[in-house]
Amino acid sequence: MASPMRSLVNDPARYLQSFRLFLANSTEHQCMWDFMETQLPAVISSIGNGKPTINILSIGGGAGEIDLLILSKVQARYPGVTINNEVIEPSADQIFKYKERVAEASNLENVKFTWHKETAYEYESRMNAEKKTKKWDFIHMIQMLYYVKDVPATIRYFHSLLEAQAKLLIILVSGSSGWETLWKKYGSSFPLDDLCSYVSSADLKRILDSAGLKYQLHELPSHMDITSCFIEGNKDGELLLDFLTETCEFSKTAPPDLKRQVMEELRKPECSEKRDEKVLFNNNLSVIVIEP
Repeated sequence: MASPMRSLVNDPARYLQSFRLFLANSTEHQCMWDFMETQLPAVISSIGNGKPTINILSIGGGAGEIDLLILSKVQARYPGVTINNEVIEPSADQIFKYKERVAEASNLENVKFTWHKETAYEYESRMNAEKKTKKWDFIHMIQMLYYVKDVPATIRYFHSLLEAQAKLLIILVSGSSGWETLWKKYGSSFPLDDLCSYVSSADLKRILDSAGLKYQLHELPSHMDITSCFIEGNKDGELLLDFLTETCEFSKTAPPDLKRQVMEELRKPECSEKRDEKVLFNNNLSVIVIEP
């Protein structure tokens, strides 16, 4: 009998709801914020040397919170320089929120924004069809490689678009995170479709090493409070479980045996730690900066 489980990505509204709850319950944005504040200035220190315009490509820019922080650091490093910021984002809802954020922001006079409602693959296909190759000074992919069909090919393509002094910055879950443990053990039991794949920094390092690319790796400690997942019938807990398993209504549609095993796994030290009566899931991230 076919399982009633279905991928969370197939229900965009519920996906967004669970994603927002994940952000509210985790230090995801905080740890990225800290990285952008302390480490990013060194990463971008040579991307715009002597250039009148800096071209930045944001792949999966979402609602733009992190993008605008990145832009502020580029502006601080290269005052007065024109920045051409192009955004590839498949969600119309996220683009709308990004545009709202830009409209409310100050200090963006020298930044030109262009949004493309498409996936990374659609962008690549469109560029190939138009026989265009545009080079970039800085490309970033933040928490988006899970939604790419062919990760090595995607990295190869965007790496080929880097200017001589450019950088490609990727953020994704760490090989030391609870995600890695959960996915490796139960990924095959979750209703994955073609829209999402489990990839961590451990996989990415293998890809980059085999391609012979030069990169630096930074680990960002992060956690997510999943205490509510263990309260039967708790709405937030159910949404967070959906997010963890990429499954729509996981607690209602998963076979009882699978649900029990996943709940047990989530409590184990490989996935989470207990602190002050809270269960904190290991949400560690890795930042990988790839050279041209």
